Amino acid sequence: MTIRPASDRALLVEFDRVISPAANARVRSLTAALAGLRGILNLHPAFASVLVEFDPRLVAQDAVEALIRERAGASSEPGAQDRLIEIPVRYGGDGGPDLEDVARHAGLAAEAVVKLHSSATYTVYFVGFATCFPYLGGLPEALATPRLAAPRKLVPAGSVAIGGSQAGVYPLASPGGWRLIGRTPLALFDIHGEPPGLLRMGDRVRFVAIENGPMLSRTCA
Repeated sequence: MTIRPASDRALLVEFDRVISPAANARVRSLTAALAGLRGILNLHPAFASVLVEFDPRLVAQDAVEALIRERAGASSEPGAQDRLIEIPVRYGGDGGPDLEDVARHAGLAAEAVVKLHSSATYTVYFVGFATCFPYLGGLPEALATPRLAAPRKLVPAGSVAIGGSQAGVYPLASPGGWRLIGRTPLALFDIHGEPPGLLRMGDRVRFVAIENGPMLSRTCA
C-alpha cells in the first residue's frame, strides 16, 4: 500500500497498479472502514485505489494518513457478497451494434460470444465515470476488445458494453467509446429509487440472454 498527497485536502491510497480481485477487495474494505469518520468528506474508490478527501480544519493530513494505515491494517478482505443481480440482455441487433465486431476480434461466432458473456459472474469493482456506471471485473479473457477509436456521441441507456478487459452497463444515455453488444430493459438508475443506482461496489452480476420484452423492475437475490 502506498499513500501520497493528491492535493492539500486529499490523499491517494494505492494497493496495486493492476486490476485484480485481491486489490479491489482491499479497496472495498478500506472504503467501508473509513466511511462516516469525523473529518472524512468523501471517498472515491477505483479498481485498486481510494482517493480520500478530508477537511483540514477538522483533521490534519498526517493524522488522516495514520488513520488510513491503522484502518487498512485492521480491516480484512470482505467475504462473499450476498447480493447477486441478474441483468436481462437482448444481445445483438440495434441494441448491440458491436457484437459482430467483438466476435471477429475474438475469433468466435456471435452466438459463442453471447454464451461466454452470459456464463460469467462479474463483480462491481466500483461505480464512476458517469452517474451510477458500474465497472465490472470478471469478463472472460477471450472477449477483451479495444474501445472504439472514436467514441459515440450518444449511447442509449441500458447498453451492455465491453471496454478492453472490462464489462459495463450504461445506466443513462451518455457519450461512450465502449463496444455495445446488447441492451437491457432493466432500469439501472431510478431518480426516485433509494438508492437511485441499482448496482453498488461489491455486488455480483450475471447477464441473462432474453428475447424482446417489456421494461422490468429491479430484482436481486
